[in-house]
Amino acid sequence: MLVFDSLRITPLRLLRSRLLRPFAGRLLDRRLWRPAPHTIGLGIALGLFFGIVSPVAQIFLAALAATVLRANLMAAAVATLVTNPLTAPPIYLAAYRLGAELLPWLVPTLDAALIPQLEAFSFDALQAMWQGMSLGWAGLSFAIGLVLIACASAIVGYLVAWLVMRGVASRQLAAAARPG
Repeated sequence: MLVFDSLRITPLRLLRSRLLRPFAGRLLDRRLWRPAPHTIGLGIALGLFFGIVSPVAQIFLAALAATVLRANLMAAAVATLVTNPLTAPPIYLAAYRLGAELLPWLVPTLDAALIPQLEAFSFDALQAMWQGMSLGWAGLSFAIGLVLIACASAIVGYLVAWLVMRGVASRQLAAAARPG
């Protein structure tokens, strides 16, 4: 039990950090920590958006946005974990294909030998695609597809989290109202 208590994150534990002490007033806002349907939904939406769009500093950007928009800080930080070494290649491939479908005149045709490797989610093929499209027109279609996927996942994440939290809250109210 003592081991888990030492790992538990609380607002006061975070504020013991010298780096976070200047932001104590903002970080102690109850809305950042309360598990309400709107704050959890918004936190998950922000985490999904920054987790997909940003290749670096995902948790920092999501936490910063959650602090500004008064979303649940922990939900935002955890939702950024949607992208990891296993999920990033399919997300990036889908983003490239979506952008290529929306902007076909911008995208040069892929090498025909590369397409089967990309469909099998080969890391070598993904790296070759990444190098071939960096800062080119294909990079623009990739970026547009990535932003669209991030926005769609944020909307779906918000709605699902809001519905789940509303269901949990209504069950808790019903259980509290029952006699006995």
